[in-house]
Amino acid sequence: MLTTLPDYRRAVALDEPFRPLSAPAPAGELDALTSLALRMLGDDPWVGPFHLPGSAHERRRLLRAVLTVREAAPFDPELVAVLDAVLGGERQQSADVRDLPGPVSVWRGDITRLKADAIVNAANDAMLGCFQPLHACVDNAIHHAAGPRLRADCRRIMDLQGTPEPTGTAKITRGYHLPASFVLHTVGPIVRGGLLPAHGSALADSYRACLDLAAEVPGIRTIAFCGISTGIFGFPTRPAARVAHGMVRDWLAANPGRFDRVVFVAFGAEDEAVHRELL
Repeated sequence: MLTTLPDYRRAVALDEPFRPLSAPAPAGELDALTSLALRMLGDDPWVGPFHLPGSAHERRRLLRAVLTVREAAPFDPELVAVLDAVLGGERQQSADVRDLPGPVSVWRGDITRLKADAIVNAANDAMLGCFQPLHACVDNAIHHAAGPRLRADCRRIMDLQGTPEPTGTAKITRGYHLPASFVLHTVGPIVRGGLLPAHGSALADSYRACLDLAAEVPGIRTIAFCGISTGIFGFPTRPAARVAHGMVRDWLAANPGRFDRVVFVAFGAEDEAVHRELL
């Protein structure tokens, strides 16, 4: 049986504000706290000991990699406080969706730096994030910026569900250290070989599921979509964008006034050009 929002809302404390255990660290303290977090994680049975690299940049990459491979097991509160200080200190915001034209806009950049009520994550069917260190996928980027509580929430949801997440559905969690308050997780279709009509239908289902789910949360008025199923999932950019724009237009027409902004986030110049052409 699929898990709906009422089934897991309390389990992930969706309606409670996120309160980190530490204030964001000043820039001058980030490297020392990163090294401290790595030393604490070196005793973690999920990770094991490792050698601290010599430069601050390499230490930060190692921390990201370690958190990527670690399972959704509980953290010691002291370690959580250190991670909160690091992730809070590194949190960056480069745009606010409310400054973009509405009701539908295109924005080029890193979705983890965009302030919206909710952003959309292109997840896999395990729904726990990407476990490949430093992998350049949006799933990895979102989990990294949000921090390990995001994976823990996804684990709670999947434990309640008991089955992999079907294609074309969605779940929601808080955004934690992201500028976005919430993350909508959806599994889009994987295209291997030729593009079929079923791929387009499944992709439309993912967009619809995210909009329907976001509409159940009164505080969500703005949503930013990544390119669901594009990239490593193999869905070509232009037909994927046509599906996305068509579904969003139809949903907004059927639900006038529900959202103030829906933003398509393009990572590269080619993607941005396709979205602007369709817009």
